[in-house]
Amino acid sequence: MKVEDVPQDLKYTDGYIVRDIAYAVDSDGHYTSVVSDGWNVKAEALDLTMDEIREKCDEIKQRIEAGTASTLEYYAAKNIMDISLLSRYTGIPKWKIRRHFKQKFFSRLDNETLAKYADALRITVDTLTSKPE
Repeated sequence: MKVEDVPQDLKYTDGYIVRDIAYAVDSDGHYTSVVSDGWNVKAEALDLTMDEIREKCDEIKQRIEAGTASTLEYYAAKNIMDISLLSRYTGIPKWKIRRHFKQKFFSRLDNETLAKYADALRITVDTLTSKPE
């Protein structure tokens, strides 16, 4: 791809500082890095991924209402964190996190454990313990 052909689709980056680096061939035939404001194909892939995440979050919300899932599971899914990643961020074993995804066990957590989860998810403990809107 030539430098002038690097995509500049602003769907996800408009108004943000975030940009991608693409590599393209300059007029001398050398590879060079070029700042790209996005690419429509990449934006469509992100749309599909975000739709799947929203669907998963909606399913978890229903289970929260039924009293079987905890808000921890919802906020982890919303932040695209699986049990392994959440375990690495918090230092809490995966088997415990699986249990904490169930309301029965989550409701018994102490403030220190809630604070670890909230910090890893970049939310407050109040948000973590509140039903999502």
